[in-house]
Amino acid sequence: MTPAKLWLRIFATGFAVFCVMLLITLATPIPYGDLSRIGRLSDHQFGWQKPPPQVAHQDLQNAPLDQADVVLIGDSFSMTHHWQSVLAKAGYRIASTFWTHINAEALCGDLDDWLAHSGFHGKLIIIQSVERNLSERLAASTQCTKMAKPFIQQAGPYTMAREEVPGFKLNWDAPIAQGLITYWNTRKALNTPGDTTYKSGAHLSATMVRAVPDGCNFFSHRLCSKALFLSDDINRGELTPADAETMKTFAAARRTPVLWMVIPNKTTVYIDPSHSTSFVSAFRNANLGPDLFEWAAQRHALTRDFYFPNDTHLSMHGQLELGELMLNEVRSRLPGALERSH
Repeated sequence: MTPAKLWLRIFATGFAVFCVMLLITLATPIPYGDLSRIGRLSDHQFGWQKPPPQVAHQDLQNAPLDQADVVLIGDSFSMTHHWQSVLAKAGYRIASTFWTHINAEALCGDLDDWLAHSGFHGKLIIIQSVERNLSERLAASTQCTKMAKPFIQQAGPYTMAREEVPGFKLNWDAPIAQGLITYWNTRKALNTPGDTTYKSGAHLSATMVRAVPDGCNFFSHRLCSKALFLSDDINRGELTPADAETMKTFAAARRTPVLWMVIPNKTTVYIDPSHSTSFVSAFRNANLGPDLFEWAAQRHALTRDFYFPNDTHLSMHGQLELGELMLNEVRSRLPGALERSH
């Protein structure tokens, strides 16, 4: 074989491989769950199928801070504004901002003054955090004396929730090997009886595919005997009674009442309900806020896709149920006169 023919054969083989990889990637569903994206797993198998509830656009809007009854400081579990919409529909004016917008996720000692100088003259501060990130946020807050950044909010949701199951589109923006990696990862998840773990080089966390007892009663996706979970749910450890004591001390130092919302990890709800139990007991005894651990333990068995199967967050079904619970909590702490006609 001449060098020219050898080169041509190598080129043709490489081109054919490239074309096959491109076609597989183009045909791979664009991931719409954070866990399917991190783990490079197919949303054909792990994407939710149950249509989400619809929420009126006006109920998703932030109130201006100087008109708000309630200010929320939350994380990605609050960024769609869906649970807040239940309060807004009932007539409460709520202004939302997020940990990522303030002081490297620390609430400093001058929080009351910072909010007042920003225009807040309302009646309640709600602080929301997912279980796995709370201890780190509390530790940073105990070391912080002054809020350095201005209060940031936008008119509508920081993250727009999907209003329907995404349809198929060609996956043009993915790296060329994405489709093949997704195929092999998904095939391994399908064929492995136990748990498997997948990690993308762009992420520090990993996605775990884990068997869920009675999973098809809990989730709507095709491979409903298994679901996706974030490795950080395990790696970051449990909350402790000392964390609850820090929260109690922080709330006691505020001029405006504080209501804490600690949302349990998805892994805690579906796989390991004993996680952080000592913290939950101390939190409940201190009356710092609603016991969302016990609530989620009950509600996830009654609401299909309570958490998204392909995402670490509560679904919009779960968000609206959370909103109903929080509405009752706010009503118990604020006078009913604050509710306005919608």
